Amino acid sequence: MNKAQYNGKLFDIHTLPREKYELVYEQSLRNKWTCPMCGGVVRFHLAIEHAPHFYHVSNVCIKEERKQANIIFIHPTEPFQAKEKKQMTVCGIPLDTEQYEAVQHVEGPLLVLAGAGSGKTRTLTTRAAAMITEHHIKATNMMIVTFTTKAAKELVDRLQSYNLDNIPTVGTFHSLFYRMLQHADPFRWRHERLIRDWQKERMIKEIGRELGIDERDFPYDEAMQRISYWKNTLTSLADIAIENEWDERVVQLYKQYEAKKQQLELFDFDDMLYACYDMLRTDERRLRQYHERFHYFLIDEFQDINSVQYETMKLLASHTHHICAVGDDDQTIYAFRGSDSSFIHQFQQDFPHTKIVKLTENYRSPHPIVSLANSIISKSRKRIPKQMNAQTDSMHCPTLFFPYDEEEEATMIACDIEERLKQGVKPSDIAILCRTNASARAVFERLAQLRLPVTTDGESFYNRRIVRYLLSFFQLALDPNDEQAMTDVATVLFLKQTVINDLKAISILQDCSLVEALAKLDSIPPFQQQKLRTIVPLFAKVKEMKPLEAIDFIEKEMGFGDFLKKRGNEGNAIEKGSDDVRDVKVVARKFKTIPAFLSHVERTKAYASTTCDDGIQLMTIHRSKGLEFPIVYIIGVVDGLLPHDYALEAYRNGDVAPLEEERRLLYVAITRAKERLFISVPSMRRLKKANASRLLSSQTKAKSLV
Repeated sequence: MNKAQYNGKLFDIHTLPREKYELVYEQSLRNKWTCPMCGGVVRFHLAIEHAPHFYHVSNVCIKEERKQANIIFIHPTEPFQAKEKKQMTVCGIPLDTEQYEAVQHVEGPLLVLAGAGSGKTRTLTTRAAAMITEHHIKATNMMIVTFTTKAAKELVDRLQSYNLDNIPTVGTFHSLFYRMLQHADPFRWRHERLIRDWQKERMIKEIGRELGIDERDFPYDEAMQRISYWKNTLTSLADIAIENEWDERVVQLYKQYEAKKQQLELFDFDDMLYACYDMLRTDERRLRQYHERFHYFLIDEFQDINSVQYETMKLLASHTHHICAVGDDDQTIYAFRGSDSSFIHQFQQDFPHTKIVKLTENYRSPHPIVSLANSIISKSRKRIPKQMNAQTDSMHCPTLFFPYDEEEEATMIACDIEERLKQGVKPSDIAILCRTNASARAVFERLAQLRLPVTTDGESFYNRRIVRYLLSFFQLALDPNDEQAMTDVATVLFLKQTVINDLKAISILQDCSLVEALAKLDSIPPFQQQKLRTIVPLFAKVKEMKPLEAIDFIEKEMGFGDFLKKRGNEGNAIEKGSDDVRDVKVVARKFKTIPAFLSHVERTKAYASTTCDDGIQLMTIHRSKGLEFPIVYIIGVVDGLLPHDYALEAYRNGDVAPLEEERRLLYVAITRAKERLFISVPSMRRLKKANASRLLSSQTKAKSLV
């Protein structure tokens, strides 16, 4: 039904502005809307595959046909043709023609370009088993390398299922290279000297304090990532391009961190890679020992390899060139960690006479999804040409839907999921993929509100640095003696953390609140004293404002805007502080009072800390790589998010590489879907008009008719 009553007044869906749909949905959850005919409570249905409508909660007094929503089905560009596949069996494992070709090539370099869902693991493990059983190669002469402990375990389990007498040496780059170092010098590389990531962070922060870098005002996680990037790409200190103050700080941290490690004779995970490379490069006797032991090498997920890993594998395989690399240049999405699809091209140069086998049969997704994936990735400028072929067809095409904004997007997805769960779909069969952790905020909150089971590995949006600082102004407006909030606000006002003790002392001695004590500080420069005297009375005004109004006020009148300009995005091109503020504004406009908004924040944070292990999978596209799900939703497929703003800015400056990686990222997201795929193209994002992603082909671009 299209009409319902609110507070005794009749409304028609077709006359309501689209931006009001979210409000109507929220009100209907609180039983505020009723049927004009029977007076019964009605809910507002706002999902994907049916047009918005009201429906009765318990009884039905009128039947009305559901209309299709404003969606677009992306039909395949070519009809599905069942391809007759010749099946061969090796070690009892059925293989298609291309897989068989890869398995049978044993001597010399081999590059297997394994498209998404093409049976990469089956091919790699069957090849290893065939080398042992059919070609009588000793398992002890073989090394299989991958990237994660989970992937290594899967390879071992698969090999053990073949009932081999022995299995090859299998491990991650880190574990295998570390074992080589331990074998060379067990005392130097004993386990007790390993710095864990949390210890590394603590050590770098200690160095930062010595350099006068306030950890509350500096993105150490970004600095650590940059240091790892330099090391893994074999970038020497002399070759680091220092473009700004942040780069200079990170280089200082890098130098002193390396010096401190050397002084204390410690090492971290990056050292496992670099030190092994350096050892094999400089110690011919040691390299010769490994040449005598290992003759055949298999590299899994080759597209994710970085410089130090690649150069080390080149050294290990330099005597025989019996090296097999399995990967897909279309799935290179870890440039920030040093991965580069160019190594796939370089492999053919470094190992002459490389045989190339392309695995192009997709056993995961049906024809409509594979067709869309092909359409997206075919526009990539630098790739080895290949076309994926689906083994199955489906009546369900990838579906574009057009929510008004991120809030309505979340509601439509959550309502669609509710319907599927009622039909018996398991929560863990559903994945919601996002470009960044922050962009999942609205979806998570709606799932939490509906008490739907959700699994996420990201921390709460409201624990993000800039968001926490902004909310601290709200908390101090309500409680002028909130010490934690004052600590955050002091950072925003560019006060040293030592000032907190002064504020506590003033508060006690002069019997005033911590906020009032700000105006009484005399240990700071006169210009700061004057600024604080101006700001302190404004906290009382904030208390009476609506949340959205208060955010604008805090930005413009209380110094938060100045802080954002100076410290809001230092060192982080992906997630800027100003973007976080806009995200807060989107949710803040739903609340009339600051206490109501803060209560919502606390409820959301509490739900985030109790997420289940077998729920709806809410994750970034990067985290989804290597996984597959029957039902996939990709959110926010608009310019500025996918592709990301930083990639568009790089493109405008003549650098195509980031935009090409965003294209591969969308390709990876699409190819996670086994049955159903939904792509969201919101009309608004962060309170501004949004345009459909340029990565969508011309056939898929469409505008909402609502």
